[in-house]
Amino acid sequence: MIHFESYEFDSPDQIGSGEKMDAFFLQMLDDARGIAGVPFKITSGYRTKEHLQSLIDKGYKASKNSSHLVGKAADIAVSSGPERYIILNALIKAGFSRLGISSTFIHADTDSVDQGGVKNNSVWVYA
Repeated sequence: MIHFESYEFDSPDQIGSGEKMDAFFLQMLDDARGIAGVPFKITSGYRTKEHLQSLIDKGYKASKNSSHLVGKAADIAVSSGPERYIILNALIKAGFSRLGISSTFIHADTDSVDQGGVKNNSVWVYA
């Protein structure tokens, strides 16, 4: 990887867990970062089952079968409409076809498992 270090993807409760990220996913994300030409701040990468459950317990809309659990997903911080457009455009150009849009982040994953109705070629919004 050119643009990232594995620790950027660590679950907050498990140092070194960023090493569990899927290599294909990371290559695609690295490609997208190169296309975008702007930094990607990863707010969530790999998640342990315990960390995922803590998010659910706090009321976050997180799937119990989250792609984060298998290292095939990341959330990227965004702070403005133009930045969101640049990053989203780069993710699509790099081949991502499962994207979630929030006011503060973009979720990208390469998981092939149906996540509660979310299949490939899908963009959803977090309310």
